[in-house]
Amino acid sequence: MFKLSKSSLINAEDKMTTKTGAENIRWDLSLMYSDLNDPKLGADTNHLVELMKSFNATHRGNLSKNLGQAILDFSEIRMLSAKIEYYLFFKQSIDVADEAVKTKMAEVSRILEAASGEYLEFFNIELVALDESILLGLYEDNPLVAKHRPWIEHIRVFKPHFLSEQVESALTKRASFGPNAWEEFFDELASDLEFELGGEKKTLEEMIHAMTDSKSAEERFKIMTLVNKGLGGQFSKYSAQTLYMVAGSNGVEVKERSYLHPMESANKSNRIPDSVVDALHRVVKDVAGPLSRRFYRLKAAHLGLKTLNWSDRNAPMPFKDTSAVPFDEAIRIVLEAYQSFSPTLAGLVRDFIRDKRIDAPPIKGRRGGAYNASTVLPGNKPISFTFLNYHGSNRDVMILAHELGHGVHGILSGRAQGPLMAPAPIAYCEFASTFGEMTTYNSIRDKLIADNDTESMLALVMDKIDDTINTTVRQIGFSNFERRLHGIDETYTNWGEPKKMSVGKLNKLWIETLKPLYGEEGEIFTYENADFLWSYINHFHRPFYVYGYSFGELCTQSLYAQQFRLGDRFEPLYLDLLRSGGTKNVVELLEPFGLDPAQEDFWVQGIKVGLGAMLEQAEELSRKMGVSID
Repeated sequence: MFKLSKSSLINAEDKMTTKTGAENIRWDLSLMYSDLNDPKLGADTNHLVELMKSFNATHRGNLSKNLGQAILDFSEIRMLSAKIEYYLFFKQSIDVADEAVKTKMAEVSRILEAASGEYLEFFNIELVALDESILLGLYEDNPLVAKHRPWIEHIRVFKPHFLSEQVESALTKRASFGPNAWEEFFDELASDLEFELGGEKKTLEEMIHAMTDSKSAEERFKIMTLVNKGLGGQFSKYSAQTLYMVAGSNGVEVKERSYLHPMESANKSNRIPDSVVDALHRVVKDVAGPLSRRFYRLKAAHLGLKTLNWSDRNAPMPFKDTSAVPFDEAIRIVLEAYQSFSPTLAGLVRDFIRDKRIDAPPIKGRRGGAYNASTVLPGNKPISFTFLNYHGSNRDVMILAHELGHGVHGILSGRAQGPLMAPAPIAYCEFASTFGEMTTYNSIRDKLIADNDTESMLALVMDKIDDTINTTVRQIGFSNFERRLHGIDETYTNWGEPKKMSVGKLNKLWIETLKPLYGEEGEIFTYENADFLWSYINHFHRPFYVYGYSFGELCTQSLYAQQFRLGDRFEPLYLDLLRSGGTKNVVELLEPFGLDPAQEDFWVQGIKVGLGAMLEQAEELSRKMGVSID
């Protein structure tokens, strides 16, 4: 994708055995607990239960009088709960099969869910039942209540969907034994998957990395065949049952809570009208889909292939430098990019490094993929931890930039909004992460332009288009598969009951939902050995999570394009957006930038200024190298 000094690179043929330095990048969790047997962990769990009991005794029936104090007390509960639960989640991430961690997580979850169900369920129910005149008076008289007005009003949006306190309590107490339990075991099974390649045992993570990084079409096809075959059998059967448990339980809640359709809860949580979500799906299919197919034709021309196998989708350009990037070099690249845009954000990234908030080695037993988790700990201390499986690819560098974007977002919103209002809705979380990627991409691009390095520049652009398509088109493909799974018909207009599907039916549905975006069989791709790939995507276990990636990508592309117009005014506006946390909807967030996501043309323009512009640049660079699809 881009070139670094030769001294900083690891030869491609040595990548699977040579270390990148990521093996030494481990996070320090001691600000929470020293280890799993730390007495403070048990003491905090017991104290949290007591806080819940006290909250119930003090505030039940009294919110009209002391809502401000209730908010303070609830914040303390939320912060201590986060300390316990995030610590255990982080411990599980680095070894999903650790029996001691699993036992402790199950024990703590059972205790806290029982206490929460017993003592806290009244709070939201009484809060949404408060008379509007009482709330208006509290907003006027109590600064703390006034500050939390966005949080309160958002909870009240769900007033028609709350059940009785007894039912809500029972549901919370049973949460550990529902779909979440299936998901936890799914992660464990996925981490145990093994594939034999070149006489060595490889994890799923390693196989996908090897396929994505290979310049040999034959090798890519071989790896895809092995992965697809390995996902079949027992793993796909378990995955199919897990999806049915998720869709089935969600379907029951939709009916019991009187939602109009299965996506309504997620859309309301994201503060996005159904019409905007529908427009996003429609525009990606109609505008981004054709651009994507045009891009893959260009990629096929560079690869010398008439038709692409699905394993070629993320293939590197033949002239791409695939040397592995050491982790310290990746940090330097990302830091330099962040610094070029905002010293404030770069300073936060330096804090993450100094305080050991990153865990990066791609070793067996870890959770797959990458994530950032930010929260506010007791004492109103915002913290952020980043989890990676860093192999040293150029894409891994961009993933690092992406996850650190989440991190700076979490710290800024935590400082400004506190524990209750810091979390942004899922769809808005991608603003900062995608912006971090774009900043890093453009920093590297500018250097290559200065060097007049056409090959490296084209490799960079093609990689970035791959990532953009994966974040927009592919995620909408995921969303369409998910919507069908939850009962929408093939026209995506009418909802019915979710039905239990066999592995074979899920395979068929998976390919069926790819074609409107990527083309019919043989048009651009052959879908051979792609039918089981739905089975390892754990985002499906959080209903209607995936469209947020596409939403965030296109919003950020439009947002990023405003930098030139706004000049020096852009950075402070952007930092204010991040500090907003969960206090604003997307229209309010983007209004200062002169953007209106309620208009369908906003999404069209987001595709054109991002994917469309990059594709035109890739075609121009390709013509200079004698490659064209005209």
